[in-house]
Amino acid sequence: MGGNLLHWFDAAPRRVLALIAAVCVALLAFGLYLQQVVGLEPCPMCIVQRYAMVLVGLSAGLAALLRPRAAHLTGSALVVLFAGFGAFVAARQSFLQWFPPEVSSCGRDFYGMIENFPLRRAIPMIFRGSGDCTAVDWTFLGGSIANWSFVWFTVFMVAGALLFARQWRQRRDQGVSAPMAA
Repeated sequence: MGGNLLHWFDAAPRRVLALIAAVCVALLAFGLYLQQVVGLEPCPMCIVQRYAMVLVGLSAGLAALLRPRAAHLTGSALVVLFAGFGAFVAARQSFLQWFPPEVSSCGRDFYGMIENFPLRRAIPMIFRGSGDCTAVDWTFLGGSIANWSFVWFTVFMVAGALLFARQWRQRRDQGVSAPMAA
């Protein structure tokens, strides 16, 4: 089973990238469902995670559409980068949910922060969190939305790193085994 899965990273990198993009779209659609139908309002850290998920999906989707191995290498590297950022934000929010600050208040929303403060002040405010970021309004199998976001970002990071490493190895092996012109 494990060998077949790793073979997929070698033989079908475009499918792996397309699958990552499709899962990102599904997760973003579920987030919009929770917001629009269930009525859960996203906190500033949730919004940042959504942007990271969009960037992971776009990177994977665009790389899946292109044929050259260089596009797959670049796309998988970007997936690792953006998924790592998303995992960091989700981990921070999970920490705030598990260990809420003694004084928590519902701060400004994400757009209010960006509109009213320079970016260098708004970004630390987002990561500091607010009362909204510590609230757990929805759970599945005992995990909050931030916990599940962390899991999915980690899956994307591992898949992107595996894809990058295996594509890099194939590129290197093809370069070494290519006959030299006389």
